[in-house]
Amino acid sequence: MCNCLEFGSLSIKLIILLLQTDVCLIKPPVKKNTIPIDLKLHNDIRAVERARFAHQVGEKRRLIKQYKMERERQQKLEEQEEIKRLRKELIPKGQLMPYFDRPFVPRRSEKQPTVPREPKFCIPRHKTIRCCRMSCNDMSGPSQLQHLPSSVEKTEALYKNRGLQ
Repeated sequence: MCNCLEFGSLSIKLIILLLQTDVCLIKPPVKKNTIPIDLKLHNDIRAVERARFAHQVGEKRRLIKQYKMERERQQKLEEQEEIKRLRKELIPKGQLMPYFDRPFVPRRSEKQPTVPREPKFCIPRHKTIRCCRMSCNDMSGPSQLQHLPSSVEKTEALYKNRGLQ
């Protein structure tokens, strides 16, 4: 408690001393207000770039759409002109009447008639069937091939059997 009285009495003494003297107290210098620096965040920079890119893409899409519409319009006009032209050209017309005063008489051709050729029914030797070879038990002589009748002989035999010759 003593300490508080001493402190209080000391501060009162100072106040009295200051009032008796003509000393003017100077205010301590006040700091100027700090101006905040604008922060450039990466997110803000990226958002600006993204907005610019989105605008470019939108402009490109709009130009492509406009180009397609123009091309379709041109194609429609060309098709309509083509239809008009075809309608004028393709008017159905009847066939012309034949000339009855000079009737059509077919003439015999002046070309030589073709000469028919006989078909080749013989089978080449390398394509003939070798069927009757000598068996292993028969060692008496060299192997002999049985002669098969050619297709010409077969057809002649068929004609004889039918009585067409």
